[in-house]
Amino acid sequence: MDNAVYSSSQVYERCQRLTEADVAFLKTVECQIPIVADVSRADILLYGWLKANRAMVLVHARPHSISSIYSHLLTGEEVSGDQEPLVLRTLSDGSRQQGPQRLIADGAPVADGAPIMKQVYPLRRPGEKTVIAAFSVETNLLEHERHRRRRQPFQKALQQLQMMALRAQVVGVTDLGPFEEHDGVIVANRERVIRYASGIATNLYRRIGYPGGLVGRRLSDLETVDDDLARTALRQFRCLEREEEADGRYWVKKAIPLLDLPGSRLLPWMNWGKEPEKPSHVLLLVRDSTESRRREQELRVKAALIQEVHHRVKNNLQTIAALLRMQVRRLESEEARLAVEEAIGRVLSVAVIHEFLSNQDSRVINIKDVSHRILTQMRQEMLGPDKDIRLELEGPPIYLPARQATACALVINELLQNAVEHGFEEGNVGHVHLILQDEGNTVIVRVRDDGSGLPDDFSMESAESLGLQIVQTLVEEDLKGTIEMRNGDGAEVIVTFPKAIFGGEEGWTAHA
Repeated sequence: MDNAVYSSSQVYERCQRLTEADVAFLKTVECQIPIVADVSRADILLYGWLKANRAMVLVHARPHSISSIYSHLLTGEEVSGDQEPLVLRTLSDGSRQQGPQRLIADGAPVADGAPIMKQVYPLRRPGEKTVIAAFSVETNLLEHERHRRRRQPFQKALQQLQMMALRAQVVGVTDLGPFEEHDGVIVANRERVIRYASGIATNLYRRIGYPGGLVGRRLSDLETVDDDLARTALRQFRCLEREEEADGRYWVKKAIPLLDLPGSRLLPWMNWGKEPEKPSHVLLLVRDSTESRRREQELRVKAALIQEVHHRVKNNLQTIAALLRMQVRRLESEEARLAVEEAIGRVLSVAVIHEFLSNQDSRVINIKDVSHRILTQMRQEMLGPDKDIRLELEGPPIYLPARQATACALVINELLQNAVEHGFEEGNVGHVHLILQDEGNTVIVRVRDDGSGLPDDFSMESAESLGLQIVQTLVEEDLKGTIEMRNGDGAEVIVTFPKAIFGGEEGWTAHA
């Protein structure tokens, strides 16, 4: 297959035979096939005619209920008649095709790969005879053989669902969550008598007191929401989903009404619209979500506790800062006063991080918002009425994990303090500019001032400033980055570091 990648709109545009009405219809089908892929335990692909002996994958729906037979999405990839003979045959003459085929990878069949089974149907707009796409249900041979051994009511229900997707008749399906591996399946007729129940469904209902088989029972006998859900879905001819609590367990149940196949299996378009169609069966998909609910509840409780801890840490840090302010007023030494004021700034920078963490259920922090708070605090704490120094912030939102954001906030605080204190020792008017740059996997922080600049003999190695030593340690050891200082119309400090992701118990790892 051709590995070119195209957007959804570009894919349809490349198939020049498709009219606007065709594209609109195919997009409706596209929205409906994900749940069909899930229940079918198969990949479902729509192929469009591209040019002589070539087609393109318009849509690729991968199942949640089983591993996909393909390692990546195929949307936008081209295929030839040699690679996909069944698909090209269906597009050419409108025939239904079925058979085994070797898995295609990198443009050629995999000789020693496991064969797959393909069922390819012609797709037409309602009432039309022209084939606009090929609807291909593709699965591995093991799953195909399992399906062959399932009971007839389920096989028929699955084919009904696939044919309805061909006609874009699975109404309301976008309101449903995915069907997953451990979900149960029940098929009931219009009278809501169970005709099929999967082994998983049977075991799920045993948990709430139904030890016998389900087949032959009425849904109303189960004393659950099933009967009302099925009846409403059949009456409205619309997919529905409900949550239910029964005997201390939580359930998610989906109902999909199914139409009988019109006309013949090979030409299902022949009788479209000739007679009013009524659902003949309903497909119930059942999930026991008790454990996931409990895990979610535990996570909510833990998140609330963590937020409370951050809130208290923030309050404690602000209290420490207030105590240090009181101490500053008692100090007579200017050197001591400046040192304590710098310590206050560091404490408040860490407090800002904990404030953000206490107000949001996330460990990812927007460092631009943090920088804005640091600038505000610095205007209030360090810039007296005799100093006319403008502090400005520029750059996009940049989201960092909490640990990295804390180190970055301390670096920004130290650089701003250093610029204000040392860049304008001989003047009270100036401009300090903080610039944030997002370079994809890398973050750049620039602090630029128009003050007196760096001494001619300045070097980071010989710098005696505690603030610069803190910055160097944070940048090189915590952020795994680099720092550069240079003169221009003042001084500029450039800090560059890779973004990091949380690596669980193994710690922090940088993006590649």
